Amino acid sequence: MTKIGILGYGNLGRGVECAVKAANDMELAAVFTRRDPSALQIQTEGVPVVRAAEAAEWKDKIDVMILCGGSATDLPVQTPEYAKYFNVVDSFDTHAKIPQHFAAVDAAAKANGTAAVISVGWDPGMFSLNRVYANAILPDGKDYTFWGRGVSQGHSDAIRRIKGVKNAKQYTIPVEAALEAVRSGSNPELMTRDKHERECFVVLEEGADAAYVENEIKTMPNYFDEYNTTVHFISEEELEKNHSGMAHGGFVIRSGRTGMKKEHSHIMEYSLKLDSNPEFTTSVLVAYARAVKRLAEEGVCGCKTVLDIAPAYMCEQSGEELRAHLL
Repeated sequence: MTKIGILGYGNLGRGVECAVKAANDMELAAVFTRRDPSALQIQTEGVPVVRAAEAAEWKDKIDVMILCGGSATDLPVQTPEYAKYFNVVDSFDTHAKIPQHFAAVDAAAKANGTAAVISVGWDPGMFSLNRVYANAILPDGKDYTFWGRGVSQGHSDAIRRIKGVKNAKQYTIPVEAALEAVRSGSNPELMTRDKHERECFVVLEEGADAAYVENEIKTMPNYFDEYNTTVHFISEEELEKNHSGMAHGGFVIRSGRTGMKKEHSHIMEYSLKLDSNPEFTTSVLVAYARAVKRLAEEGVCGCKTVLDIAPAYMCEQSGEELRAHLL
């Protein structure tokens, strides 16, 4: 049994707990939190809740630590730190900063003989794999990625970090005209702003400056500054009533041509429709936790991404079973 630790018990932490319970080859060893452990009620009986500051004491009791913090401020610090003690998996999703994050985690893991996988989820993650597969198969082509309509956990978390914000949800919305143009095979030239809109629903702290918060959202690098963004200020009651869901999804599309005269056109499309963004994301995290343990057992150390790991490492089934039933 692979012994899993969870660091952070928000939407992702709860999702990891569910995914571990569903796995036949895993068990939850402990949940680590920055909150008061006595105030945290988890769903798995008999599993201890431990202060995050005491996590290093569990070094030999956990096979893989799944880090469930936010990409804006948590994971850039936490992943390199916990890679000193554990094999780790995270869902870092700030695409522009992945190379920097990879370098920091790789250095920490190699220095301490641990294995790490970063940026695991559906994008980056499953969408990344499909972009690479499509590029390899159709080298003469163009890539398009659309997200939504749905709640972005990372963007919602980034808004909640702004001074004066009590709570927030952010929806990513694909521009239908752009999606239709891509599916037609016309290979349109699309800027970031042409493909998506972002809609934010924000609950302010009492006395907060709405104009300041709106400006901080719309000018936030890597999150909102390149998009048409609408900000709505609403009550907490309205947020709970109308925006409590966590659905998401999206499309990866590559349009390409083959033939001696490039006479044949092809479109590859991979899509997801997710009722629960965090539960799907954490299902991917748990699959890669299985892969991390197997890599570590083979003596691999350092940082990897989903692009570096063969799919068989993710599966409960043996190679024989996979060849017989899924190949």
